[in-house]
Amino acid sequence: MKKGLYILSFLVLLPTLLFAQIKFIATASSTQVAVGEPFQVDFTVQGSGDDFNAPDFSNFQVQSGPAVSQSVVINNGVSSSTASYSYILTATKEGTFIIGAASINVGMRGVKSNILKIKVVKGQPAQQQAQQAQAQQNAPGSAAVGNSQNIAKSLFIRAEVDKTRVYQGEQLTVNYKLYTQVAILGSGLDKAPDLNGFWNQDVMKNGQPVQWKIENYKGQRFNVATIKQTVLFPEHAGDLTIDPISLTLAVRLQQQSSGDIFDQVFGGGSFKDVNYKVSSPPVIIHAMPLPEAGKPADFSGAVGSFSVASNIDKKELKANETLNYNLKITGTGNLALINSPNINPPADFEKYDPKTTDNIAVNPGGVSGSREYTYLLIPRHQGDFTLSPPGFSYFNPATRRYVTLPAKSFAIKVNKGDPQANPTAYNIASQQDIKMLGKDIRYIKTDSPDLYKDGEGFYGSAGFYLLMLLGPLAFTGALLYRRWDDKQNSDIVKLKSRKANKVAAKHLANAAKQLSAGNKNEFYEAVARGLYGYLSDKLNIPVADLNKENITDQLKARALDESTINQLADTIDLCEMARFAPVTGISQQQVFDKAKNTINEIEDKI
Repeated sequence: MKKGLYILSFLVLLPTLLFAQIKFIATASSTQVAVGEPFQVDFTVQGSGDDFNAPDFSNFQVQSGPAVSQSVVINNGVSSSTASYSYILTATKEGTFIIGAASINVGMRGVKSNILKIKVVKGQPAQQQAQQAQAQQNAPGSAAVGNSQNIAKSLFIRAEVDKTRVYQGEQLTVNYKLYTQVAILGSGLDKAPDLNGFWNQDVMKNGQPVQWKIENYKGQRFNVATIKQTVLFPEHAGDLTIDPISLTLAVRLQQQSSGDIFDQVFGGGSFKDVNYKVSSPPVIIHAMPLPEAGKPADFSGAVGSFSVASNIDKKELKANETLNYNLKITGTGNLALINSPNINPPADFEKYDPKTTDNIAVNPGGVSGSREYTYLLIPRHQGDFTLSPPGFSYFNPATRRYVTLPAKSFAIKVNKGDPQANPTAYNIASQQDIKMLGKDIRYIKTDSPDLYKDGEGFYGSAGFYLLMLLGPLAFTGALLYRRWDDKQNSDIVKLKSRKANKVAAKHLANAAKQLSAGNKNEFYEAVARGLYGYLSDKLNIPVADLNKENITDQLKARALDESTINQLADTIDLCEMARFAPVTGISQQQVFDKAKNTINEIEDKI
C-alpha cells in the first residue's frame, strides 16, 4: 500500500520537478553603455520552446533581431538542447532603463525570463569610439577566431553589374550582394559607395527588408541577400570605378569542438560573437564616348529608347488667351537627365518656361516612365499660325545609332481678341452723344459758383505742377525698373542662384512635414533633395555633375570656410547612409537642423 502511495506521489510531483529545471535567462553583453553604442541582449531557454514574445524595447533602437540559434549537446548519452534569441540594441538617450521579461512556451507551460537593468551614460567622442573599436578588432583572440573559421571565405560582399562596357549616359545596374555561411546578428554601414563619375538612383529604398535565398557560388552553398541595388549612368567617358560598400557585421562563430562526432553533427561546442568588417571589391566600368558621326544638331544627351507624343488643348482661340502645348517623352533610359526641348513658336506668340511632370519608376531593369513638358503660349494677334516644334533626338545604345523623332505640327486659328483681356492694351471708351432732356441747359446749378482769381485756385499752383510731373516721373521709374528686372532675369544662372534658397525651403518644408508624420524614409529623401537642389542652383552645377568632389571644389573656390563645408558633407553622408542602415547617435530633428543651418550659412557667405 505504501509503495503505491510513493509511486502516486512521484507521478503527481514529476511535472513540477521537470519544469523546475527549465531555465529562461536574459543576459546583456554590457549593463552600462554609452549613447549610440550598440550592445547585445540574449534570451536563452533550456529545451525546445515556441511562441517567443520579446519585451518592450521602446527605450532603445533595435538594430537587428531576433537572431535565433539552437544547439544540442550530448554528454554520456544524455542530450540537452538550448535555444537563444538575440537582439542588437542601441541606446538613444541617457538614463537607467528596464528591459522587461520575455516569455516563451516550453511544453505545456509558459515561462518568463528575468528583467535587465541597463544604465546609459553620455556618448563618447567619435574619434575615441573609433580607437576603441580598432583596439577591439586587434585584440588577441578576435583574429584567432576569425582565422579558425576562415571567415573571409565564409562571409563576403560582391558587387555584380549587368554590363561592364557601356556608352556615356547608358544605364547599368549594380547589385551589392552579401554572401554568408555564418550567423549574422547585426549590421552597420561603415561607408556607402561614393559612385563618383556616375549619376545614380537607388532601386531598394531605405528600411526595405532584404530577402535571403540560397545560391551556389564556386561550388559552395551560401545564404545570399541583396543589400543595395542601384541604377548608374556614366557622366563622362573613360574607366570609372564603382567604389566598395563597407559594413561591420556582428557574427556568431563556433569555436573548435571537442572532436566528438556528436558535437560535429548536433552543433555542440562553444560560440563567440565578434565584429567583422567586410567590403566589396571595386568594379571597373569602361564608358565609351558617344559617336560624333551622325549626331543631330539638337541632340542634348538623351540615351536609351524613347517615343514622343504631343498635343494642344485648343486649336482655335482668341488673341491674348492662353494655349497649352504638351510634349511627352516616354521610354527607358536617362529620363531624369533630359533637358526641356527648346520650342520656337511663331513670333506673335509669347512663350513661358515649361512645367515638368515626371512619372518615372526605378526597378532592377533600369529607369523607365515618362517626362512631360507643358508650355504656356499666348498669341497676341489674330491670324492663322502653324506651331512646328523641333524633333527630339536620342542615342540608342542597342543599335548604336542616333534617332530623331519628329514632333507633330498643329494649325492654330487665332481670332480677334477682347481688348480688355489684354493686360498690356489700353481700353478706350467709345464716345457718346449728349442726350438732351428737352432743355437747352442740362443740370442747372442753383448754388453760388466758386470763383477764383488767377493763381488762387488749384490750377497753376505748385501742387498742380507737381502732380503734372508725377506722371512722367512714375513712367520713367517704371521703365528703369523694367530694364533692371529684365537684366536681372536675363542671366539664368544668377536667377537660379538667387532663388535657390526658396527652392530648398520648399523641400525642407516637406521634410518637416514628413518628420512630424514619422515617415523616416521620405524625410531623409526630402532633406537630400533640398540640399542637392539648392547646391545645383546656387553653384550652377548640372544635376548630372553633382557629387561631393565638385561641390567641395566650388565651395572652396568661393572661399567658404572649412567647417561649413565639412558640416555639409556630414549631412549629405547621413542622408545617404540612412538609405541602407539605421542612423545612430543623431536624431532626425538634428539632421534637419544641420541641413537648414548649413544652407543659411552658405547664403550668408556667398
